[in-house]
Formats: sequence, structure tokens, C-alpha cells
Amino acid sequence: MQFKLRQLQAFKAVAETGSITKAAEMLGVSQPAVSRLISDFSASMDLELFQRRRGILEPTSDSRHLLTEVRRILDGLDHLEDLRRDLKERTGGHMRIACLPGFATSHLPQVLAQFLKERPGVTVALEPDRPERILEWIIGEQYDCGITDGFSGHPATESRDIFIRSACILPPGHPLAAKSSITPADLASEKMIHARRDSRFYRHLSRAFASYNVEINSLVEVRQFTTACTMVQQGLGASVVSALDAEAFRSAGVVVRPFEPEIHHRLSILFPSAVSVPRVVRDFMDVFVDSLAPFTVDPPPR
Repeated sequence: MQFKLRQLQAFKAVAETGSITKAAEMLGVSQPAVSRLISDFSASMDLELFQRRRGILEPTSDSRHLLTEVRRILDGLDHLEDLRRDLKERTGGHMRIACLPGFATSHLPQVLAQFLKERPGVTVALEPDRPERILEWIIGEQYDCGITDGFSGHPATESRDIFIRSACILPPGHPLAAKSSITPADLASEKMIHARRDSRFYRHLSRAFASYNVEINSLVEVRQFTTACTMVQQGLGASVVSALDAEAFRSAGVVVRPFEPEIHHRLSILFPSAVSVPRVVRDFMDVFVDSLAPFTVDPPPR
């Protein structure tokens, strides 16, 4: 059994209009062309498709059942065309994004919301987890991209690094708020909430304190900058975090000041290298990186 798309369209048009003439107008073809399409489709299906009653072509009992399936097929093809157009114009598709937990609750949702407003055909799966898990997911091609830190390279990934400047944060009303910038010497007697000791950021921070002959007065060691920000807001101590996270807490009364000497937090955008990443995903990552511009610094010399 062989039939053509145009035959299905003609069959549906005649069934819905009850007229060869109206179907021809709907399809933009001649009446003989519609008659031929219906005749060929009837022969290929080995069914009588229509019977004339009171001057109207009505589907037979068998073709009513057939009409339901033909409509489903044509609707599916319409959906496929819509999807093709969305993918070509990058207004549709699905994005699978893995990220650090802090990004799942701050900054990223706002950027993502604006991106999706402009692309109503795009859907997203957003999964926060620790860096080790994010790397596993990208290597295993379970996610299209990952936003992580502490990345040291892997042959199964493609990566892009972004360097975020740091800031010192202090509880509301802290005496050091009078200073325009904060150095390790200023923090010598402050209880510090800081990144984990095995992190690259802590090593940078430790060297900065050592350059001023000051030791870090450790109170709490945390994995996420947002945790440090919350504790500082509660008056537990001071911290040095990424300027991006610090800014999110400024409206909550946390004092934010530049930290000297300058240290940075390195973020990495990961993609699986063995597969083609959807264009809409790369578009979003470009938008996300652009959104970080107020907080970024130039890469340090190698």
C-alpha cells in the first residue's frame, strides 16, 4: 500500500468541507487535482471513502475511522515542522544543565527565566550537584553543559573558564564598613568563614593573608559561598567570597567591599566533546557568560 502526503491532505479537506470545490480552494489546487488525489487514495486503501447525500460528500463508516488516524498523522507532521522551525531559529528545543548548588538558587534562575521568555518553545532540566558529579554527567553525556569550579581538565570535555573577582563581606553595621577596601591586615582579628581548605580559592586566600603576615582566624569552613554569605548576614563573622555571590546579599544588609590583594574564583563551563551540543544550549551559555561580565576579571597570567 502506497499513498502520498497530498492524498491525506485532500482526503481530510474533502471530509471536513464536504465538497471537492471547497477542498480545492483550501489546498490551493484545481478541482480535477483533488478528484484525482481522492481517487488514487481510495484505490490504494481499497475503500470507498465518500458517499454523496443531499449534494454533500460525506465520509463512509470506514473512512470515518480512517479520518481519525489521518488527522493524527497530519497533526504530527505539523508539529514536526514547528519543531524544525524552532530548532532552526533557536526558539525551541530542550536544555539539560548541571550546575553548582549555589547557582541553582541565585543568579542562574533569573538569567534562565529571561532567556525562556524570549524562547517559549524551549524546555529545561536543571540539576544542581557537587563538581565531581557534574563532571561525571558531562563525561557520560547525560547533560548538555555544566557550570562548575575546581575543574582541572578532561579529554572527554570541552571547557571555557570564567574568572570572578572576589569581595570581602561583613555583617551589617560592622566597623570596617567605613573602609573603601579591605585587606588581610584589616581581618587579622576577625573570625573568618571561608572556603574549604582543599579548594583552589582557599589556597589563593591563604597566600593573600600570608603576604601580609596574617593568619586566617578560621571559624567555619564551607563548600558554598552562599552559605558563607548567610552566616555573615547573621553576624557570625567575616568572609571573602566571589563578588557575584556577595552582590546577591547586599540588599540583605551585608557590607560588601573590594578585597585586596585581588584574588579570583574560577568557574568552568563544560560541554561533552564527543557529541554535538544543541545550538540553543550554546546560545544560553553565551547569555549566561555575558551576565557575569560585571563580576569578571581578565585571566591571570600563566
